[in-house]
Amino acid sequence: MSTESESGSGATVDGEYEVTFVERGPQEARFLVRGITPAFANGIRRAMVADVPTMAIDSVRIVENSSVMFDEQIGLRLGLVPLSTPPGEFEIGESVTLALDVEGPETAYSGDLVSTEELVSPTIDSIPIIELKEGQRLEIEADAVLERGQSHAKHQGGIAVGYRHLQRVEEVGELDSFGEAEPRILRGVIEDDGELIPTSEFDHDLRERFPDAELEIEDVPNAFVFHVETDGSMSVEELVTEAIGSLESRAEELKEAVQL
Repeated sequence: MSTESESGSGATVDGEYEVTFVERGPQEARFLVRGITPAFANGIRRAMVADVPTMAIDSVRIVENSSVMFDEQIGLRLGLVPLSTPPGEFEIGESVTLALDVEGPETAYSGDLVSTEELVSPTIDSIPIIELKEGQRLEIEADAVLERGQSHAKHQGGIAVGYRHLQRVEEVGELDSFGEAEPRILRGVIEDDGELIPTSEFDHDLRERFPDAELEIEDVPNAFVFHVETDGSMSVEELVTEAIGSLESRAEELKEAVQL
């Protein structure tokens, strides 16, 4: 599997960092970053989880709820509906109003939410809110607010964010012909002769790829593979870019404070 970036090689940032996508999709991706320390890698992860603001429903006005579910339960479910959040379009604390009006027999879904702002809408239309029986109705107005993930988990655009060391695998000899090749489980991404290979390609068992070889495995210094999945509120690229921008802003604030 070729794992070079779209330009044909790892992209270098400011001549210091090199970024290479291993797997790339709009809402889920894995990419390798070379030239960063473990502390910086963890800072990027924490910023993606806690610092990047997203829209989420924060308050609900019940016009009519003749269902069997309490108003508070309805509000909780609505708060967990991911909403699209274009970076830079809103300020922290700004709100957008959404409305929902469904009458039974029908199931109210997240896609039934109608927004007053076309930039903000449910990223998944098929999330069930409640099943309404004959004669039941749910009509609400809700305010979605832009806040950071550190304030509440519903504002975390990165629903799965983590990283591992890139590990290099080298063949250093052959297995004893009388020995039994036991499974050797490894998860993540390995580097083999300069090629990046997700361990899922050989079911995470190195013996599937190197059945008769004696192997040596080592962490590649200052090289980390990130796995990032978003809730659709923004793309992976936008989430990472916003997180790094947040780290840069914090560093500038600290620099100015130290100089006072």
